[in-house]
Amino acid sequence: MVPPLVLDIDGTMTRPDDSVDPRFFDVLPQWDAPVVIATGKSFPYPVSLCHFMHIEQNVIAENGGVVLSGEQVTTNGDGEAARRVAEEYVAAGHDIGWGQTDLTNRWRETEIAVARDQPLGPLEELAAEHGLEVVDTGFAYHVKSPRIEKGLGLKSLAPLLDRTPEEFAAVGDSENDVSTFGVAGESYAVANADAKAQRAADVVLEESYSEGTLSVLEDLRERA
Repeated sequence: MVPPLVLDIDGTMTRPDDSVDPRFFDVLPQWDAPVVIATGKSFPYPVSLCHFMHIEQNVIAENGGVVLSGEQVTTNGDGEAARRVAEEYVAAGHDIGWGQTDLTNRWRETEIAVARDQPLGPLEELAAEHGLEVVDTGFAYHVKSPRIEKGLGLKSLAPLLDRTPEEFAAVGDSENDVSTFGVAGESYAVANADAKAQRAADVVLEESYSEGTLSVLEDLRERA
């Protein structure tokens, strides 16, 4: 049998132009084990992706801040401290970086994401004052509680699927995937992954982005 999967989105299921590789729309609905989408994006994004892929909505969003399996939603943290950091960051003369509509944070519940072209140092200082941390996912700076991680999300979600975290094969590309790699039974970093993810993974792939992830899925299917 193929193993259950926990897959990051950005840099992992996407192509270099940030679009989701359409081949996943054929591969994942045919996967004979649970598939979990684990991302730093806010909750509606992975839920919508699952919906349009026509796979069960097993989701770890906001780096573990919101977890969904079936009808059960678990929210870890309230996001108030992160929002205070954002307010103080703006008051200090900086910008969150997403424009007036800020669709990146509009539906975010447990953290705040800041564009990577904004100053990191002041953000880290403010986050530390509120007992938070800043995680660089390669796509944004995420202000979040240190106790909330994707790996913790997988630990809470796996039993809802009658699985253990050790049964999962994980694929990712960033430091926010390190905790997932630490609890999954198998872990793969695509070639474009950052240094922290590559050090944490069991295997660093030769292929980048979606090409790397699809190659892993093919290998896992052949091995089953």
